[in-house]
Amino acid sequence: MMGFIDAAISRSRSTLMMMSMVVLCGLLARAALPIANDPHIVLPYFLIGIAHEGISPEDGERLLIQPVEVELRKVEGIKEVSAVASEGFVSLGVEFEPEVDLNVALLDTREAVDRAKSEIPTTAEEPLVEELSVEDFPLLQIALLSEGASEKQMYDATLLLRDAIETVPSVLSAEMRGTREEVLEVLIDPEALEAYRISSEALAETLRRNNRLIAAGSLETGGGRFAVKVPSVVETASDVMNLPVQVNGNTVVTLADVAEIRRGFKDRTSYARFNGRRAIYIEVKKRPDANVITTSDAVLEIVEEMSKQLPSSIRVQPALITSEFAEVQVTELQGNIMTALALVMVIVVAAMGFRSGVIVGLGIPVSLLFSVIIIYLLGYTFNFMVMFGMLLGLGMLIDGAIVVTEYADRRMSEGADHKAAYAEAVKRMFWPVTASTATTLAAFLPLMFWPGIPGQFMSYLPVTVFTVLSGSLLYALLFGPVLGTIFGKPTAHAAAPAERLDELEHGDPTRLSGVTGTYARAMTGVCARPVTALAAIALLLFSIFWAYGQYGKGTIFFNDTDPQFLTVSVSGRGNFSASEVNKLVSDVERRVFNVPGIRSMFTQTLLPGSSGGGPNAIADRIGVMFIELTPESERSDSGFDIMRRIRERTLDMPGLRVEVQPVEQGPSVGKPIQIELRSRYRELLQPVMSEIRAYLETLPELVDIDDTRPLPSIEWRMEVDRAQAALYGADVTTSGIALQLVTSGVKVAEYRPEGADDAVDIRARYPREYRGIKAMESIRVSTAQGLVPLSNFVSVQPSPGVDTLRRINGSPTERIRAQVVEGVIPDNIVAELKSWLDTRDFDPRVDIQFRGANEEQEESIAFVSVAFLLSLLLMFVLLVTQFNSFYQSTLILLAVIMSTAGVLVGLLLTESPFSAILTGIGIVSLAGIVVNNNIVLIDTFNYVRARHPELPINSIIVRATAQRLRPVMLTTATTVFGLLPLAMSMSVDLINRNINAGGQMAVFWGPLSQAIVFGLSFAAILTLVATPALLALPSYIRGKWRGRALRNHAEVAAG
Repeated sequence: MMGFIDAAISRSRSTLMMMSMVVLCGLLARAALPIANDPHIVLPYFLIGIAHEGISPEDGERLLIQPVEVELRKVEGIKEVSAVASEGFVSLGVEFEPEVDLNVALLDTREAVDRAKSEIPTTAEEPLVEELSVEDFPLLQIALLSEGASEKQMYDATLLLRDAIETVPSVLSAEMRGTREEVLEVLIDPEALEAYRISSEALAETLRRNNRLIAAGSLETGGGRFAVKVPSVVETASDVMNLPVQVNGNTVVTLADVAEIRRGFKDRTSYARFNGRRAIYIEVKKRPDANVITTSDAVLEIVEEMSKQLPSSIRVQPALITSEFAEVQVTELQGNIMTALALVMVIVVAAMGFRSGVIVGLGIPVSLLFSVIIIYLLGYTFNFMVMFGMLLGLGMLIDGAIVVTEYADRRMSEGADHKAAYAEAVKRMFWPVTASTATTLAAFLPLMFWPGIPGQFMSYLPVTVFTVLSGSLLYALLFGPVLGTIFGKPTAHAAAPAERLDELEHGDPTRLSGVTGTYARAMTGVCARPVTALAAIALLLFSIFWAYGQYGKGTIFFNDTDPQFLTVSVSGRGNFSASEVNKLVSDVERRVFNVPGIRSMFTQTLLPGSSGGGPNAIADRIGVMFIELTPESERSDSGFDIMRRIRERTLDMPGLRVEVQPVEQGPSVGKPIQIELRSRYRELLQPVMSEIRAYLETLPELVDIDDTRPLPSIEWRMEVDRAQAALYGADVTTSGIALQLVTSGVKVAEYRPEGADDAVDIRARYPREYRGIKAMESIRVSTAQGLVPLSNFVSVQPSPGVDTLRRINGSPTERIRAQVVEGVIPDNIVAELKSWLDTRDFDPRVDIQFRGANEEQEESIAFVSVAFLLSLLLMFVLLVTQFNSFYQSTLILLAVIMSTAGVLVGLLLTESPFSAILTGIGIVSLAGIVVNNNIVLIDTFNYVRARHPELPINSIIVRATAQRLRPVMLTTATTVFGLLPLAMSMSVDLINRNINAGGQMAVFWGPLSQAIVFGLSFAAILTLVATPALLALPSYIRGKWRGRALRNHAEVAAG
């Protein structure tokens, strides 16, 4: 099996060509890899939407949601079904288990909706089923500002620009914001209707019947076959004007005689602004596999070209360009990789000499480029998770090359030929290096199967480490030794180093001077008294675990990084009109925009209750601001400082609540405190929610508290006396159409004019002066008995209403959410809230659960714990296979306890909380890293014992550990120094000569880097003491036992 290295060395040119191909393909793959901010994540979540004009939330829940819920219960693999009923629309969110095939899930969901359609009112619109994506964060936004242009000109220009942007292949969608839908408005003159005695119902029916495309079949004649059509589809506004609505003898009354036709826009429900100015803007989203930077450049190029074709009265302003942020992030992380590479190279060259150091150091680019090839073939993007995986693997990937090269150097120092030395080094170190890499990979393997959204997000890390370490193994056992045979020629060694190596290899290491001699003499003492040494180490470890239990700072799900983007939500309770909402949000907007550090801001107003469905929607939200901060390097304040200032400036606005949230980097979980209430009895939820919210308001650690309770509102109910209406020859339909004419109008048909974005509604209603509450009371309808006041059989009564109703898995549900003050650990607040809830005597029919970050945190900790145990089990199997000894395999795994203690020491010293994801991954990763030192030590111990069976066991231990001291310390130092800048919360970019302390990237990766730096350093030091003691322990116990047996035997003989 070991013959491959001899073949590779004898055919060195072919081996070098293979390595050159890896490098070339890696460079090409890197150029072709699409760059992205975040990893692409597929959500196991589908949204079902059903619209029904005018339906109330109560009727929507009963008639639309419940039939769909019944059918969804028959679908396998569903984790949760959440539903929201609002005015005119209901939505259902279907979440599947992570292991379910999403293509099958989508098909099953659509089939369930199709089955439910038979139970849904026929007046409802066609249900919409769509898959949710995390690509909702826009690539960039393009604002169109008016410099005197009309709304129609602005709309047409936005439409033209949007269509041009959507021609870019990598653009998923370009959606317009701040526009109103077009409408062909038929303004009916009620006096003309009265004069011609035309009923509103007959008028609407006439419009419907005269806007149809009728295929009348075909005719066959002797001359051929011809299609016959009756084209009567409305194509222009004039077609509507000429429609006949009544015939009196020879007189034809057309629509133009009783109405005015006007093409305009629907009533405004929302306003949009850019940096405080009225605007229309386009949100551009990219496809999941698209390159952020090239897609953004392509869109901006089109915007620049199209801007020249637009009227001079319209100014186009791109903003929120996320590719700039992505480019900075990628450049910074690449710079940190180069910094780590430089640090590692300095250490290796200083320890091993220039020639050997370069041979080892070349393993870094070769392994990284090998990793890039695999990542490209897997279809991944080049995102920050992939890059950090490379940074994490950078310190570990040369461990094998160090061990092999160091052994070859020693053999060449003894006079061996360079080819023979490297061939022997590979054969001697093949199994230790392979076992070390395999145990590291075994530690990362379970992380690849992490379920859920956090698992998809974090899985890029172990996959990248897998590819990097696979490349490093290939280099350490093939490419590196071949390079060594070419460049690592033996050199003349001074007498002193040669004698030193000979003493270390064949003599007594305790006679050496320097660090190695001191260590060897110390280990002689440890091996003589192993029980004392192990007792001291056990006491130290126990003290660390006890201290962390007493003084630890708690647990967080994901660490907070300094934000680059913010969202500001404005909430206010009341039946506000669109213009009133606009005025209120404008007041907030002016205060927010004056805060220093804001680069650009998009604002959109909303009517209360129209913020959408979903469990996290805020019912009373009336405005949203999306803010981009100036680049981190150009402002003195942090993103959290700016958030605090915004809160301070908007605190004293009566009747309004302003919330500031960072746009999350990493798995999105919303606010850290989320309490969900469920009960089959909706009336029980409100008192419990009120009491919990009142308690939350008393906690100074919480801000931005909100809940999902339905907004109380006033609605006008038209009670039709059916019997009385029948006496006049009227019915509910007659009354409904008459009332629609004085409100939003009757949709009678659609038409698609040239240049329109979509079909345009034809909507009939009365002019403005005839609309409103008063008109509802005075309106008259045409019946067989003439014009009759609607009030004769319809009474208008105000009544209370609600804006939304929520359900989860068929049970009425509400949520209370809160944000914590900066520096407060959410886990500690959750523990306090749980203790308080235990003291309350709430109705047992109300189920109270913590959702959001707390739920995700518990699931993540549970998985990481299982992954940790599986990693240890897998490593144990590999070690037993390698060493064929349960004792030595167990001894090697004891290093994991030491590394975990080291992580806790780091948390105590830095006063940092335990990150469920990042620190947890750090501990699991360390399990695979720290055992490598023990593997090398014990393998050398077995090798020396086999070569020198005549030596006492303690002498063998001292010689073996002294021989491996340098490679152990060197492999530890390369990993530690590669991550040390990030562990110190410093981003050191060697390429761009930039040092950023406490920046976003450094803070984001700080917990994972600190875990590995502290854990590995602590474990390496303890391993060098504990392993010799544990190796000496069996012999020490046997000696004691034998001595006691001899004494007993002597006493018996003497007695």
